Amino acid sequence: MSEKTMVETKHKSLQDLLDATPDLVGYFYNDTRSPHAMATAGAAPIPPEFTNWREEQRAWRQSVLLFDQSYHMPETFLRGPDARKLLADLGINSFANFGPLRAKQYFCCNHQGYVIGECVLQHLDDGTLELISGTYVQNWVEYNATVGGYDVTLERDAPAAAGRRMYHLQLEGPHARDVFAEAVEGEMPDIPFFRMAKVRIAGCDVHLLRHGMAGHLGVELSGPFAEIGRVRDRLLDIGAPYDIRRSGTKAQYSALGEAGWFGYPMPAVYTDPMLADYRRWLPADSWEGRSQLGGSLVLPRIEQYYVTPWDLGADRLLKFDHDFVGRAALEEMAKRTDHRKKVTLVWNAEDVARIYASLLEPELPYKYMELPKASYSFHQNDEVRSERGDLIGLSKFVGYTVNEAKFLSVAIVAPEFATPGTEVVVTWGEPDGGSRKPTVERHRQTAVRATVAPNPYAKAAQQHKNAALSKAAS
Repeated sequence: MSEKTMVETKHKSLQDLLDATPDLVGYFYNDTRSPHAMATAGAAPIPPEFTNWREEQRAWRQSVLLFDQSYHMPETFLRGPDARKLLADLGINSFANFGPLRAKQYFCCNHQGYVIGECVLQHLDDGTLELISGTYVQNWVEYNATVGGYDVTLERDAPAAAGRRMYHLQLEGPHARDVFAEAVEGEMPDIPFFRMAKVRIAGCDVHLLRHGMAGHLGVELSGPFAEIGRVRDRLLDIGAPYDIRRSGTKAQYSALGEAGWFGYPMPAVYTDPMLADYRRWLPADSWEGRSQLGGSLVLPRIEQYYVTPWDLGADRLLKFDHDFVGRAALEEMAKRTDHRKKVTLVWNAEDVARIYASLLEPELPYKYMELPKASYSFHQNDEVRSERGDLIGLSKFVGYTVNEAKFLSVAIVAPEFATPGTEVVVTWGEPDGGSRKPTVERHRQTAVRATVAPNPYAKAAQQHKNAALSKAAS
């Protein structure tokens, strides 16, 4: 997007932008920059690597890794008598028994049942409801708090290097429990999965959220931003005998392949007629106005990029015990038996090696694959086809994990192709030599064979997820 265009869009609404843009797919595919890159440019003091991304990746599987997630995630804090009602009216999740020191993965859909976005929702012990990450959801919540007549106060906290309200640190790995237990002043609490507790570390009150991506005791710690140094230093001191590593941004953003998170789908806000007023409220230079498409899957209409809760494996969170936006449409969707499935794709090693080998050949190379995160667009969607060539789904994040010595991607495929072991083909690279995005060089497309595997991919993570879901179901 040119500097002139950026200045012009600041005074327009998203609806103005859409009205002036006949080809939304072409616009978002060619002429926008990643909203995440623009929002966090210069904000994060986290280097790409503290040591090297290979050892940092190994740490979450072999020792313990400390993630610092304080600088890239926006937050919204809600208080007041109607705060809970506001979120229940918008979210597909149940709010029964959702009290202090509880947390959930929170999803919002449009009136037609397609996902606007998701984030983590924490219920703090003082009654505050905290939304973490998920800018699309936070914009939607703020709009409804503003125009919906709710008795609620709302405070937003954008990513920044200084002045943040809260810090967020995460311990992950087989020795995370040992470091955490020693750091806590007093007895370590027994925290069920996705529950919270409050402890003291280095003389500071710390909120804990129990979760993990690799099957171990993973815990996220949060508290007042001014205390981040004391808590972080204490964890690093205790973790030294366990070979604790700090995660740079390269390792952090490459974790999605093993974790299996389908982050930030295209928000379903551009075509729902009942969201016209919302689009007039949103600025043209909002995240929604700067959503960036990329990859080999180029579809005729923007709504074809929308996803459902079933696509993301979030149907297990969908509860019809309350009225919420999109309920009627989702009740109809629930009757279907052809929902797509979220899977992991294991990319063929020979085909990946061929992509790198093309850099040393006289012909135009294939699309370059960065290490360890090979995705190059914010909403990257690559074609997934059957062995006979039929389009059966899309592949989103792709990256390399040293723990598996493989390239993995997170994909959504038709149910008949979701069985582990199924062979599929991913189209790598954009058509016609590539889009106009500055992150995309001239290149050739190529086909990459891939094998369907469980999501999440890591065996330990899969066992952990199954145990957590079984417990929740019972």
